[in-house]
Amino acid sequence: MYKKILIPTDGSRGADEAVRQGLELAKLAGAEVTFMHILENPLTAGYATPETLPYSAQLYEDLKVSGVELLENAVLRAEGEGLTAAGVLIESGDPVQAIHAAEADHDLVVMGTHGRRGFNRWVFGSVAEGALRRSTKPYLLIRGEDTDKDEDKAKDKDSAKK
Repeated sequence: MYKKILIPTDGSRGADEAVRQGLELAKLAGAEVTFMHILENPLTAGYATPETLPYSAQLYEDLKVSGVELLENAVLRAEGEGLTAAGVLIESGDPVQAIHAAEADHDLVVMGTHGRRGFNRWVFGSVAEGALRRSTKPYLLIRGEDTDKDEDKAKDKDSAKK
């Protein structure tokens, strides 16, 4: 049924769980796996500040090294489980567009979602939702731990201490 599975990953807990479940599914289906990491430019992604501008080139290089490392580890993990795998680093791309473009060569996309809601979802958006809205292939979304619930728990603990 699924011969080629795309697993976008950003190294988050939700993405790690998607990698785990995607590999299990690939083993059952006898599918090849492609891991994808999208490297956003800090200047165009909006998380560079005037104070960090002198360091943005170094930040970009550090993020690139981390992305390559993330992909290498994912490929090694897949190969350790007897699967054929490849890693693809997309530089300076929009994550939603990059995933949408890559899905054409795959039968299934397995990806994590951060579980953001409210203000955080409005500010940070949802790559998973954006990719799913444009999808032409099946998606399996793996919900990560709800980051808003983690923040709510921390606030509750702080309130209880007072």
